[in-house]
Parts: sequence; C-alpha cells; structure tokens
Amino acid sequence: ASPPPSSPPSPLWALPEELLLLICSYLDAQALGRLGQVCRRLRFLSSRDLLWRRIARGCLNSGFTQLGTDLAAGIPVKERVKVSQNWRHGRCRRETVLKWKRKQVAPFSSIFLMPWMELDGEYLYLSQAENIQAYQLCPDGTGLQRHPQAIFSGHQEDVCRFVLVNSHIVSGGGDGNIVLHKIHGSYSVKFSAHEQEVNCVDFQGGLIVSGSRDRTAKVWSLSTGRVGQCLHTVQTEDRVWSIAISPLLSSFVTGTACCGHTSPLRIWDLESGQLLTCLGTDFHRGAGVLDVFYETPSLLLSCGYDTYIRYWDIRTSTRKCVQEWEEPHDSALYCIRSDKNHMIASGSSYYGVVRLWDKRQTRCLQSFHLSSPTSSPVYCLRFSTTHLYAALASALHVLDFTAP
Repeated sequence: ASPPPSSPPSPLWALPEELLLLICSYLDAQALGRLGQVCRRLRFLSSRDLLWRRIARGCLNSGFTQLGTDLAAGIPVKERVKVSQNWRHGRCRRETVLKWKRKQVAPFSSIFLMPWMELDGEYLYLSQAENIQAYQLCPDGTGLQRHPQAIFSGHQEDVCRFVLVNSHIVSGGGDGNIVLHKIHGSYSVKFSAHEQEVNCVDFQGGLIVSGSRDRTAKVWSLSTGRVGQCLHTVQTEDRVWSIAISPLLSSFVTGTACCGHTSPLRIWDLESGQLLTCLGTDFHRGAGVLDVFYETPSLLLSCGYDTYIRYWDIRTSTRKCVQEWEEPHDSALYCIRSDKNHMIASGSSYYGVVRLWDKRQTRCLQSFHLSSPTSSPVYCLRFSTTHLYAALASALHVLDFTAP
C-alpha cells in the first residue's frame, strides 16, 4: 500500500514571522523551550533574542539593567537566561586561579595583602602589593594566563584601591600618592595627594576624587595644563573608606568610619565641594561604610561594618534607605556589586563568604565559602554574566556559573 499523502502545513506556522513572534511573546521560558523542539523553523524562531529579552529582564544577572540597557551584547539572550538559573540556584564550579604569599613586613610577623581588582573584557586587573597586574582570561573565562600581560607600577607602598575607566587606571596607595596610567601606552602621571594613605579613588569626566585616612576627600583635575591640580579639599572629620562619583558627574558620595556623630554617608557637590546632603539617621557609632556603588544617578548601594547592605533612592528620601539586607552571620561587609537590576553580590569579613541576594527577597539567596580553614575577608569581587571573581587575602577564586 502506498503511504498516505503528507498533510498540509498547519495554518498557524504559515503565518508571517512578525505575527508568530507576537504570539510567542506571550510564552514563558518553559513554553518557549518546548516550542523549539517541534521543528527547525520553530527552534530558530523561539531562540530569537526579541522573545527572551522580556524574560531575561526578570532574571538574575542576565546582562540587562533596570532601564533595559544590554550590558552583555553579543551573548545570546536565551543562553543568558539558562545561566541565570545557575546563579539563582548556586550551581557553579569553583576554582582557585591565583595564589600569592603573605607580605613580610618584619621578622616573625606578616600581614595579608588587601587586593583590589577590575574586569575589562578579556582582562582582569589585580593589585598585588605596590603594583597592578593585568592578566588575560582564558578563552573559557575561568582561568588566567600564568604570567601577567602588563604591570603598572608607581607606588612605594601597597595599592589601596584603583579604578579602570576609559582605558585609564587611577590608583591610590599607602604612600599618599595617586597614580594615573594609560593602559595602551607608556603615559603615566603621579602626584602627592594626601598626608596619609589614599583609601579610595574614583575617576569620571576628567576628574578624580580621592578619600584618605587623613580625614579629607579631594577633587583633582586632569584637564590639559591642570593635571594633578587640587580643585577642592573636603574636611570629612573622619577617615574616608569609600568614594564614588555620581553617573551625572554632578556630585560624589563618601563613606566614612562613623567614629563621630555625623552620618558616614554624605553627598558633596563636585563643582564646589560643598555638602549637599547626609544619608541616613540611624547609623550606630563604628558603622563605617566600606563600599559604595551607584546603580543610577538616584540609586545607591552601601555596605560596611554594621553588617547591612542598604539601598538608597535619593529621589524619595535621604533620611532612610528604601531597602536593607542583613548579613546573617553578623560579619562586616567589605564589598558589594550589583548587576544594576535584581542581583547583589557581597563579600564578608569571615571565611571568604560571598553571598548572592535578590532584591525582591529579604533573605540571602545563595552563599559560597571560599576560605577554609584560614579565615579571610573578601576584599573585592567582580562578576560577568557567567563568572564571579573574589579576591581574598592570599588567593583569587572564581565561580563558573556556566557549569551544569
């Protein structure tokens, strides 16, 4: 018997692509995945970034900000949604990719280095003692090339913190100096900035802001003919641990040690150096702010010694934060970072604990203990859509969330 004639194509799949995309836009991730198993045409159609973008904006660390800006263009959105589920459920592969020894400062004594780092495309920049070293990431994003591709020097004492902006590195050191390097070239500038160590720096729009243990914050010019000229000196009356310039380039925020009766979070006018506002009224003495991070010109994250992550919206109130999360083991929080959407990552002071938080929840989402048995703070962390890097006292750890 001859085989029955093939049935004509379904009228639904014969629709123009624009209408099919509109219909598919009402499906969730599971339905889209199943749709892609029907035939080749639907597999291609259901994988379109246009369909997954709406879903991705509700996921953790999928590369989209609250405003919808895509920070990971070039990576298929569907793949980012899959990896996002690994972030949410804590599924990852852990690896120690770099180790270094304690720094000897006197016979029979030693101290830990306090490393800082930045990610930039295929490179990771890491401060180690007086230098900043640039390591190329391996193609899979997990490991580092054994030897650094470049070394940036200029400080006589340890680098405290540095920032990487527009192919420039600006660093502050324990020697009280600020050093500016151009990554692709031999250009560098060094100038004396503070009487004591420069604990924190930021660089935007041709201006550097710095904060120091000497209880001052300063604004520096990098314009032609005025490089290294101090424009303003702000008397903070307290040691400055963290600093950040607003994305609007109109103001900057300082996080101080909170040893007096003034709020440790204050916003200053960048042009005049005058105090604009104080954030919060319920900080306890000693609740110093160790890290601050602008998500938008009006949204700001802070963390520090009092074990809280605070989320500030300066459009609504400067007296009280709009959300807060408490570190469950009563540890100081050394660093925070956000995907500028739903996820926050924090590093605590004990046993190298990295925590992931979902702003839509009150409790910690996932925890990773990276330092055992020796306890070490997480001094700095950075992440991409697929990997998280954490710098501890003597090692650099990576969490690979592409692992099944």
